[in-house]
Amino acid sequence: MIERIDNEVEMLERHLRVLRLVIRGEPIGIVQLAEELSIPDHKVRYSLRVLEEEGLIEPTDQGATTTQDLKGYVGRSNGRIDDLRERVAALAVDRGQDAEGDAAAADAHASEP
Repeated sequence: MIERIDNEVEMLERHLRVLRLVIRGEPIGIVQLAEELSIPDHKVRYSLRVLEEEGLIEPTDQGATTTQDLKGYVGRSNGRIDDLRERVAALAVDRGQDAEGDAAAADAHASEP
């Protein structure tokens, strides 16, 4: 289970690395992205496709460029990443925690908005 989550986080990290590089160097092509990030072309293509589907970038003849939707996304995503970080930290398994502690933690999480 943890390995699947790790793989998802790794993929998200790659998408965000691609996005940062597009922001910094737009327009930018697949070959340059792959070289600068040291990842295979096919993974860059996949990340670009995901970012395009999210409306954050668009392809041009010169390479990928950002869209107007990017600014709103950055503000929202940074807050959500902070929230996820806190949630994951709270999930750490404590071998000494008893069943009552587990139930209290579950109740506290269930009452969150």
